[in-house]
Formats: sequence, C-alpha cells, structure tokens
Amino acid sequence: MADYTDLPDFDSLPKVPEMPQGCAWGVFDKDGKKDHLGCINLLTPTVIKEAYKEARDGVSISLNWPMGAIHNPGFQRKPLVHTVISAEGPPLHTHGFDDEVEFNTQCSSQWDGLVHFAYQKTGHMYNGIKTTVEELTQPFGENDADKALPTLNHWHDRGCLVGRGVLLDFRAYADAHGIKYNCFDHYSITVKDLEATAEYQGTSFKHGDVLIVRTGYTEELGSASAEAQAKMLGTHKAVGLEGSIDTARWIWNHHFAAVASDSLAFEVIPPIRPDGSLAPTNELVLHSYLISLFGMSIGELWDLKALGEHCMKTKRYEFLFTSSPLNISGSVASPPNALALF
Repeated sequence: MADYTDLPDFDSLPKVPEMPQGCAWGVFDKDGKKDHLGCINLLTPTVIKEAYKEARDGVSISLNWPMGAIHNPGFQRKPLVHTVISAEGPPLHTHGFDDEVEFNTQCSSQWDGLVHFAYQKTGHMYNGIKTTVEELTQPFGENDADKALPTLNHWHDRGCLVGRGVLLDFRAYADAHGIKYNCFDHYSITVKDLEATAEYQGTSFKHGDVLIVRTGYTEELGSASAEAQAKMLGTHKAVGLEGSIDTARWIWNHHFAAVASDSLAFEVIPPIRPDGSLAPTNELVLHSYLISLFGMSIGELWDLKALGEHCMKTKRYEFLFTSSPLNISGSVASPPNALALF
C-alpha cells in the first residue's frame, strides 16, 4: 500500500490542463483507475496506528450538533422533521414506537463530500468527474458498484475515517489575546492566525491529520431563540478561514486528510476578493480548491464547545478521531457521526 509521504507541495503539483496550479487530480490514482476517495487515502495503517496512541484517558467527546439545532437552516435547506409512530396499531400491535426523520444533510453538523461543490469555471468535481442528479440518485439495485463517483458512501468500503484529530481553538486564542470578532460578520481567520493559535497551544501537525478549527459559531447560534437565529443568519455572513490561495496552499502543504470547523462554511462567508469586494457563493475559494481540486472533504457546523473545554483543561489538543457518515448510495453530504477520543 502506498504511504503517500512523498506528496508534492502545492506549487509542485503536476499541471492539469485547464485547471489552476494546485490541482491534485491523479495524485491518488493507481493501477490505471481513477481515485474516488481523495485525501483520506493519507489515512494508511501506519498513520492510523499512530493515531491510536492518542486514546489513553478513557474520554469520548461527541462533535455532533443536534440535528434540529437550527430552526430554519440557511440557503433554504429543509430543517429536521421528526415523526414518532406508535406501534400499538397494525401490523405490530405492540407497546412501543418507531420514528422517521427527514432533513437536508446540510442542516446541521455535516461533511461536504467530493461531489458537493465543483470547480465552478468548468463544473468538474474531484478528479475531473462530471455528474448529474440522475447519476447521484441511486435507488435499490442501481448503486455505483464501480466507484465511478467520489461519493461519501464509499468511505464505508475502507472502514470510514479513523485518524488523529487536531483542534486549533481560535476562539480560545482570540479570547486570551483580546481579539474581538462577530461570528455573524465576514471575519477572516488567516494562515497567520492559524499558526499563532498552534504556537499558543504548543500544537504541531503530522502527515494525515484531521484539522478542526473552533470559532464559537455553533455555540452562539445554538443558544439563540428562533427569532434571534433568523437575525443572525439574516446577515448572510459568517466567520471562517480566509478564502484565499494562500490558505489553500497552507492546507495542502500540511497534507491533512480532512478539515472541519464549527462555522457555517469553514471559510468566511461571503467570499472576499483580493480587492476587498464581496463575492457570490460561486466564488468560494476553499470549497473549489479543497473539495474539487484536492479531494478533501470539509466539515461544517460541528459542535466543538466540549472539545475545546477538554483540550484547554488537559492541555492536549490531539486525539483519536473517528467519523462514520451515513451509508447512502450516491450521498453528497452527511452528518459526520464524529467522536474525539482521549
């Protein structure tokens, strides 16, 4: 099995026709077959065995925000609908209950899979794939057995995601250094901020880490009333990492297996152009680079409050990380079902 420890850096990635520098298409291909997993290929047995060493205190922390935490999710996405069904009537005639749920997979904590956001100039997904609603809708007996599409359900064929998670608690760093920001404004967290947070924590990175950044976004939104949430989301702005090629380069050069945050989109919303003007959603830089060009899934709206508190208390910001998305053929996104184990 390849260990991928000799990956080229961002500026040395082989040029892909019609794509910008920093496109990793083909890097994980093998035996003449297109890769469908992207950066989680970095989670080799060697990397996973090293990650196991972080689980030694018997502590487990959920990183999953309640599915119904947002009364009316942004971008007109369907909120959670939970229906409880009594089993007392036919056909079971028992004392008990079933329940049914329906929701948009982006309504709360989520992974953005590799078909969620294309390179907007061409419409190509990771590794040069183009797909359609019809191809991604895979009813019984019509699943993508050949793994032609890089959808999240294929994580299950490799045992899902297990690796070393690393928290950069920017919220705690900002509080300690008198840095004030509004989670519902377009506040950008720069590479300099990330490196300063890592230095403040005494954190270093390893090949194949899962990077997790805390901003405080879900904590503020989750404690608000439905009316207050509407006002917060109504700004159409959110704190996040600076959406720039510099940030994309920094992320690739650290060879993370995946990234996540508690913020709305991981990167700042709305996108901010180099000239300072605000841009529409189709100009999201990190979504284009990470998802479609790197093959790196992005986690958003995670619940990181308890994790941040435990990391600060123990002075340990590294942990065994696991995630098992929903196993739905053709899945675009999913609740992460993520745990941090100490």
